[in-house]
Amino acid sequence: MTDTVKGPAGYFPSIEKKYGRPIAEWKELIRSSPLTKHMELVAWLKSEHGLGHGHANALVAHTLAEDSGK
Repeated sequence: MTDTVKGPAGYFPSIEKKYGRPIAEWKELIRSSPLTKHMELVAWLKSEHGLGHGHANALVAHTLAEDSGK
């Protein structure tokens, strides 16, 4: 039986396939950004890196949750 990944990480395979960068690289970009608010980071990923809203939101949500220890 295969476990289905739920939540933001469920988007990771399609993000890597569509944009050609590993998730670790996206997380590093988010962490190195001077922006700190969720929606600011989402807007930045969309405008500067061409991500769709769902993909940007998933990356930001997962990264911020990881960094806050949740």
